[in-house]
Amino acid sequence: MARISRLIRQFFSNFFRKSRTISNEPVNKLSLIVIVVIDIFILINVFTGLNDISTWPMTPAQTYPCYYEWNNYRTQTDQDKDYKIISNSLVSTTFKQSYQQAEERHLGKVFTTCLTYGEHKDKIKNPQNEQAQITINQKDSKISNLRRSNNTIREQYDSTLLEKIAGQSRERSINQVSAEKAKQELERNNRNISRLQQEIDNLKKEIISRPESVSFLAFINDEGKFNTIRKKYQQASLWYPSVQFAFQSVFLLPLIFIALSVHKFTQRRGYGLIALMSWHLLVIFLIPLIVKIFDFLQFDAIFEFIFDIISAIVGSLIFLVSYVYILLIPLIGFGIIKFFQKIVFNPKIQAANRVKKLQCINCARKIKLDDHYCPHCGYYQYVECQSCHNMTYKYLPYCKHCGAYQDSVVD
Repeated sequence: MARISRLIRQFFSNFFRKSRTISNEPVNKLSLIVIVVIDIFILINVFTGLNDISTWPMTPAQTYPCYYEWNNYRTQTDQDKDYKIISNSLVSTTFKQSYQQAEERHLGKVFTTCLTYGEHKDKIKNPQNEQAQITINQKDSKISNLRRSNNTIREQYDSTLLEKIAGQSRERSINQVSAEKAKQELERNNRNISRLQQEIDNLKKEIISRPESVSFLAFINDEGKFNTIRKKYQQASLWYPSVQFAFQSVFLLPLIFIALSVHKFTQRRGYGLIALMSWHLLVIFLIPLIVKIFDFLQFDAIFEFIFDIISAIVGSLIFLVSYVYILLIPLIGFGIIKFFQKIVFNPKIQAANRVKKLQCINCARKIKLDDHYCPHCGYYQYVECQSCHNMTYKYLPYCKHCGAYQDSVVD
């Protein structure tokens, strides 16, 4: 653990040193503020570009725009569901055209079955059906008015009836309508409601029985077509996060490669300011990549899944989830540290590559073959061999003089 702690401190020390020095000389505060402002501006634009490129491929809902309505229709048990899905087609939108608009400025095509679905809906939207729907809406409005009137009459009727039972005279009544008259008006309104409802039912049947409606209903009740849509939609939903991540990587990786190449080139040539700027750009481009990797791996969904499992096991003892997180987070952190230590920032691998290129083991700047100390950062390059006691390179596992294995590769 002490070695891991030392490596972490060394990593952050090198990181901050590279981020605020030019040729190992500190950058003045004003220049550092300017660099930070540039970093923030670039970071905002990088995230904007990532958002734009992630929405470039069409979503499953855009590729299969008919799926939700179609699936909702099939899961309904309402007897009036045929009329409801047809009435939804009687809006001002041209469905096929609206589906195809998703293809503009996006990568992908709308599935042909959904375009056929839209064509059927567009045929339903004809003047006859639209007028029938307007009439249905008007009759529904009349029924609502009659029912509100009935509610008012019932309130007065109940009050008048109580007054009559109590023997109160008609002249002293607070209600304007007598009980007999209220009863007659209620009956008349109920007859009108029944008549209007029957007329609405007839209009609905008329709409459903028209050829374009029959053709549409036959289309959406085709099991084969719906199963094809369902499978393709589920498959697209499964792969869409991967597609988004791939496009985001295509956006970020060239920027990271260019920034890294410029940084290494300017370090070798001693262009301090450009090396500093390219280092900041490299960090700026790596931050969104790390964020998107975590987003792609859906760590929030993993924690939510763990939370649901523990909640089901312990019931009301929900505070026990905190114990699991307290144990789990350090383990994950330890795994990440070990990964970076063994693979990404392994000093043995870095030292081998830098010695091969005649670079400083610490700062990777160019040095001469016989330099014991780096003229750029002052780092001592050698350690005493435990076998022959000659000076050999730090971090390399074998002595360059006698070939003996070094139990400790640092001084």
